[in-house]
Amino acid sequence: MSSALKLYSWNVNGIRSIANKTLDGFLAAHSPDILCIQEIKATVPQCGDLSFPYPWQYFHSADRAGYSGTAILSRVKPLAVTTDFAGDHPREGRVVSAEFASCFVVCAYVPNSQNELARLDYRLRWDADFRAHLAQLAAKKPIFVCGDLNCAHQEIDLTNPAQNRRNAGFTDEERASLSVLLADGFRDTFREKNPDARGSYSWWSYRMNARARNVGWRIDYWLASHALDGAWSDPAIHPDVLGSDHCPVSVRADAALFAPL
Repeated sequence: MSSALKLYSWNVNGIRSIANKTLDGFLAAHSPDILCIQEIKATVPQCGDLSFPYPWQYFHSADRAGYSGTAILSRVKPLAVTTDFAGDHPREGRVVSAEFASCFVVCAYVPNSQNELARLDYRLRWDADFRAHLAQLAAKKPIFVCGDLNCAHQEIDLTNPAQNRRNAGFTDEERASLSVLLADGFRDTFREKNPDARGSYSWWSYRMNARARNVGWRIDYWLASHALDGAWSDPAIHPDVLGSDHCPVSVRADAALFAPL
């Protein structure tokens, strides 16, 4: 790639909190060209009151106060931006899709299956409708999908797979659902370049000093359509960035994909 844009995704677990702690330092150190955010936990007006160095900002809030929500901040103007997708779903602000010259960037915060797997059936239905949404986009242009997908896909993606086999985020059903998404034409960029990497996590419980001990899960991703092979590089996880129970994940993408028409 002659030139590349830096694409970052981060579940910030509260955008107002992170704006008051480490966001400025993160932006100065990493300088994302496109930053996709999950769990903004704020209304659109509340987000608008914050100062971000991006000319194009798209916030999608949940109806429920202080819950969920996604955003895309970009230095490149999208051709169009949409939210959510078809299906019978509560308004939880979970998906923002931005169309650029030669690709889409989709920011997603996938529902958690919750304690006792109370929401597993709903989550699997959400997954199916999300895949249908991506298929519609893919018929037009290739896609980068990012965000908190709330699933550790393989045993290598979490510290204690045996103990978590029937816990939310590592059920057979959730892992199979993510496998279907990948089989639909996507690559897990980090695992593609780091097939045997262990201890590479993006989320840690706040309990029992888990982050300091690196007892974690890799549940945050950048996926790329097969059609984008050769147009992305350097997928990375950034555990040094603090301020949330998640850390950012990133990939570089060919700038030509985003060039104005």
